[in-house]
Amino acid sequence: MQLSVDAGGFLKREGLFVEKAYYITTPIYYVNASPHIGHAYTTIVADVLARYHRLSGYRVFFLTGTDEHGDKIVEAARGANTTPKEYADRISAQFRNLWPQLAVTNDYFIRTTDTNHVDTVRLILKKVYDAGDIYFGKYEGYYCVGCERFYTEKELVNGLCPDHNAAPEYREESNYFFKMSKYKDWLIEYIKDHPDFIRPERYKNEVLAFLREPLEDLCISRPKSRLNWGITLPFDEDYVTYVWFDALINYITGPGYPDGEKFRVFWPNAQHLIAKDILKPHGIYWPTMLKAAGIEPYRHLNVHGYWIVDQSKMSKSLGNVIKPLDLKDTYGLDPFRYFLLREMVFGLDSSFSEESFVQRINSDLANDLGNLVSRTMTMAMKYCAGKVPEAHTQTEEDRLLVAAAGKAVAEVENCFQELTLHRALIAIWDFINVTNKYIVEQEPWRLGQDTANKSRLETVIYNLLESLRIIAILVSPFMPGSAEKIMDQLGITSADSQDFDSIRSWGGITHGKSIKRSDALFPRVKFEKEREKPEVTEKEIQPVKPLMDYADFEKVDLRVAKVIEAEAVPKSSKLLKLTIDMGEKRTLVAGIAKDYKPEDLIGKKIVVVANLKPTKMMGIESQAMLLAADTEDGLTLLCFDREPVTGARIR
Repeated sequence: MQLSVDAGGFLKREGLFVEKAYYITTPIYYVNASPHIGHAYTTIVADVLARYHRLSGYRVFFLTGTDEHGDKIVEAARGANTTPKEYADRISAQFRNLWPQLAVTNDYFIRTTDTNHVDTVRLILKKVYDAGDIYFGKYEGYYCVGCERFYTEKELVNGLCPDHNAAPEYREESNYFFKMSKYKDWLIEYIKDHPDFIRPERYKNEVLAFLREPLEDLCISRPKSRLNWGITLPFDEDYVTYVWFDALINYITGPGYPDGEKFRVFWPNAQHLIAKDILKPHGIYWPTMLKAAGIEPYRHLNVHGYWIVDQSKMSKSLGNVIKPLDLKDTYGLDPFRYFLLREMVFGLDSSFSEESFVQRINSDLANDLGNLVSRTMTMAMKYCAGKVPEAHTQTEEDRLLVAAAGKAVAEVENCFQELTLHRALIAIWDFINVTNKYIVEQEPWRLGQDTANKSRLETVIYNLLESLRIIAILVSPFMPGSAEKIMDQLGITSADSQDFDSIRSWGGITHGKSIKRSDALFPRVKFEKEREKPEVTEKEIQPVKPLMDYADFEKVDLRVAKVIEAEAVPKSSKLLKLTIDMGEKRTLVAGIAKDYKPEDLIGKKIVVVANLKPTKMMGIESQAMLLAADTEDGLTLLCFDREPVTGARIR
């Protein structure tokens, strides 16, 4: 029976909605080097999205793989004293073997040397050629082997490739070209008509900025006299396909273009996930190629930033590559996945620090979540004989806990739609902190000392166990192993229905179910490079206020924000209303009107507390708080001696 797909991703059969479809892709990774943390981040983000959508009732198709043709592979193979095929086989296997070790649940691993992909590329090339959108011509310009592309002089920085900081080669040769310029106006209109086609918004604006410049046609071939490691053109046996007209087509090969059932179901819901260095090929080349081939564009292009190590983007040539298995083997898989998703604001660059990684483990995982699970299970075993107790009359404090759970579920679902995954984890941890506070306030250890309080004790323990069930499902896309361990302690098996529908209402854990206590989820770890701190005497420490644990301070999320708009708040002599960009737009109200004019703040980088609860001032909701200090002449905003990255975390 014929299936069709509506705009919301629902499959329709005879007018009835029968299921939802979600298609997520990573870039196919180039096999000129081994996998690093950047590859791991992109693929784990895709896995988190895939797991979430499966839990939400979607039929999911998750594609990743390797890109194996081109100059760089020939060059790398030559350096390794092997053939391009043998070299590609070896490096591709490293990627394929890595993903199961990182709990990645891809449905298909594609290689551009696969026979079905070669056939699809040749089919698309023939289709576009027959339509008159491919022609033979001559090209000369500056070619970067590392980027596999020509640059104009304007695009070079001091004569060097901006990505590889190396001088490109000047090349002149005859090749085949795709009439990409023909589709420039169409693409501009399509992006404007579909404002979330490329997200976050900054990257949509970047693509539109590219398109304000003249758009050249795209060179799509290389002569076999210079390069024969590639897919032969179907209309000229003397040329092979240039890398982008080969690699990008993998996204439709995977689900079975043109006639596969998966292609019909999943392609209308395609979500591409990439790093910002390949924005132009995915945001310009790929949509125009699809248009020329008569294929509808993908649904969204989702663009993330770089991982910065030692103040620089990770690079093999710079020697600052972080290997994911080294971190996973040292600190554990789920802490590694958690750190990547919690630390990076999607769309912005983020600095990698092993010390920060360890702090996250000890603070968020060991102190907050691990301690909650351990305390709850210990008390449940002690006071309820290893069974889920019955819940009795709910008090106002109980209802607040239930409301906090509902809020967390709603916020997490919203964050997944907006791809603000770090905020999803913040929302989960807000609920974890509420639950920890509930334990402190309800004092189950006190209730357990008096048999008259038995029904209240059972209600408290039930609520804590139900909170753990909800937390386990919320964290399961991010930390599947830890979620499974929590579920196992709660006596919940795969036979029990545990999806997002099951946590939209309270009371999913069954009275009478057997439970058990296990070892600590997240043992505290020590940063290997820590040095013994010199002993400080009491005389040297003269605190004005009680000292705070580092774990408490770590909960404060300080971020760099850029002021986009500023205006006075009516009827207030003190307040200014600011619109800030910290990786997402927020409204901030601050009492700095006597010290700063609105126009002086536009474009300024400030420091804000990003995880305070919103508060209203003069009827305006303030969603962050800026930091300032007193001077003899009034307030001064915190500033930087070097230009910081917008959205970067303050350490």
